[in-house]
Amino acid sequence: MSAQTDGMFEVPIVDISAWVTGGPAAEKARAVRELDHACRTVGFIQIVGHGVPAEITDGLAGAIDDFFGRPLAEKKSYVRPPAENRGYSPPKSESLSYSLGVDPVSRMNDFFEAFNVGPADDDTPNTWPAGLDSFQPGVEAHFAEARRVAHTLTSIFAAALGVDPGYFDRITDHSIDVLRMNNYALPPGDIELGADLTGMGEHTDFGIVTVLWADQVDGLQVLGTDQAWHDVRPADGALLVNLGDITARLTNDVWMSTLHRVKPPVIDGTIRRRRSAAFFHDGNADALIETLPRFVPPGEHPLYFPITVKDHIIAKLSGSRAGRKNTSAVREAARVRAAQI
Repeated sequence: MSAQTDGMFEVPIVDISAWVTGGPAAEKARAVRELDHACRTVGFIQIVGHGVPAEITDGLAGAIDDFFGRPLAEKKSYVRPPAENRGYSPPKSESLSYSLGVDPVSRMNDFFEAFNVGPADDDTPNTWPAGLDSFQPGVEAHFAEARRVAHTLTSIFAAALGVDPGYFDRITDHSIDVLRMNNYALPPGDIELGADLTGMGEHTDFGIVTVLWADQVDGLQVLGTDQAWHDVRPADGALLVNLGDITARLTNDVWMSTLHRVKPPVIDGTIRRRRSAAFFHDGNADALIETLPRFVPPGEHPLYFPITVKDHIIAKLSGSRAGRKNTSAVREAARVRAAQI
């Protein structure tokens, strides 16, 4: 199946229910083929049959509304150091394009605000806002479901890539997993509308796979192979899934870590609200990522040098949140510069 987005660009719809429920082998094989094709041609997929209950996503949406509806000064009390990847990120405190070494229109100008949490058993503790009784339960319930979906996807990845079924288990058994909740609209007066306003700058995701819940509101744009930006909205009941840099490195760019950005629509001088929650399944910090030999043509070298997940993520975060350009993202930066505005 496929979903039409802007009339020229398609994000395939893949039903993974057979992998979730233990369905027939033929249905599992179909999902493997369709996912492999989507990963090679788009890098973004609309996942249905994922099994996430509607009450879980409703609880997440309510938690997002409860926190981001608080006064900005209160939210800022939950800011954590960039390297911890937890807590609150205020508007215009980040520039995702710096994670690729690309200058934004104006420094640290990404409009979104965000709140990050990680696993409950992680060495880096979470920050939970006070006075919001339903926030932590709602967020943790979605975190668990998104993590389950990510693990299901890596099982399908292993089958599609022709590696042994336990391959991803070995590099994700203590994975860096983060749920980032995003909000793209603030009360009037908190920001200045202008030509340099960016919802979220162009970037690739850092890790293995991202599982995204989002409102069915315009804003997300994906860079196609035609070097043009295309609008993408979630299909009914679907989760948007995209590959990250680690998967691109494993496959020598045969599977695509696709550039994307968010351009919030401005209507009558105000920005329409858009919410999303991205679950990043990044892999073990100490996992050494090397290109799988089957993806390197005879007589050629891999496109990427070996790197640990930790070192790769530190370089990207230093760009997006600390304002230091990531000069190692040469291939990704070239794609940004070649894109049609």
